[in-house]
Amino acid sequence: MSDAPDAPVGDAPAGDSREVARGLTRKIVLAMLFAALIFGALAFYSDVQELQRTAKTFAPSAFLLGLALAFGNYLLRVARWQYYLKHLGIHVPLGESALVFLASFVMTVTPGKVGEVFKSLLLWESRGTSIARTAPILVAERLTDLIALVMLTAVGSLAFEHGIAVAATGGALTGALLVVCAYRPLGNLLLGIADRLPLIGRISHKLHEAYDSLLEMTRPAPLLVGTAVAFVAWGLECGSLYAIVHGFAGVEMSWDGATFAYAASTIAGAVAMMPGGLGVTEVGMTTLLQALGGEAMRPAVATAATILVRIATLWFAVAVGLVALGAYRATHGRPPARAS
Repeated sequence: MSDAPDAPVGDAPAGDSREVARGLTRKIVLAMLFAALIFGALAFYSDVQELQRTAKTFAPSAFLLGLALAFGNYLLRVARWQYYLKHLGIHVPLGESALVFLASFVMTVTPGKVGEVFKSLLLWESRGTSIARTAPILVAERLTDLIALVMLTAVGSLAFEHGIAVAATGGALTGALLVVCAYRPLGNLLLGIADRLPLIGRISHKLHEAYDSLLEMTRPAPLLVGTAVAFVAWGLECGSLYAIVHGFAGVEMSWDGATFAYAASTIAGAVAMMPGGLGVTEVGMTTLLQALGGEAMRPAVATAATILVRIATLWFAVAVGLVALGAYRATHGRPPARAS
């Protein structure tokens, strides 16, 4: 089980992780139905019969390779999560830490982006770790993921003319976000404004604690390490698309084209704030594959590749999360009672 709490529990949430996960099966089923509608619409767009003929030419080994590359992404992100925890002086055994991180994947397709705080909630339950201490890790993860995806988009933009303008715009937005997160005077100014607001002022001490930890996370060393890991991790998922596309007979696509198609559509799905990027990512990926894949990339091939890569990345992640959450519950049991 757990050691003594490594930090005072001063920010106990209103409910435990079981309350957050309540109705999880229903939420996932609804998300799956929504995804099925999206896949169905794409199938009609590409012609169902043509899609069936295209599927018969696909090599299953390419899908297995796509799954392996996606799982490599998860493992690298577990390592980054563990690095961030140690950097903040939060000591959690690797096995427990990995289960906590992977368990949050069950929330990937649920509304509200609660998966981001779910792993902090699990650590609060098992070790009493202040959520305000781990919350900056969530911001650092999203920040380094965004930087890495923009970098991959920039690399992939070499696949077509004028594509670099898209990467430059994303880079400017990322830089602005980084300034807010890492430049103390600006952060203190925003916190000072928040302190005077009626509702936010009540939790200002938590915001200050979280911002102090965030500043630590955006120092050169952790920022560089986190971004480097993210670049390789998301590069593996771009590789998943590349592998799956080449599983169709007679289809060729450049590495940079596949990288741009995956990274750009993933960013679009995140910006749209849809759970798991549902809808936006699929449409964007199908469109980009057709635009960058040449004559052999018929609508049926682009649609089939998109469906397979979303199963190999998004839905595989949900399945991994369910297994990890089950293992976490089996080893940690019911959350202990804590003072609020």
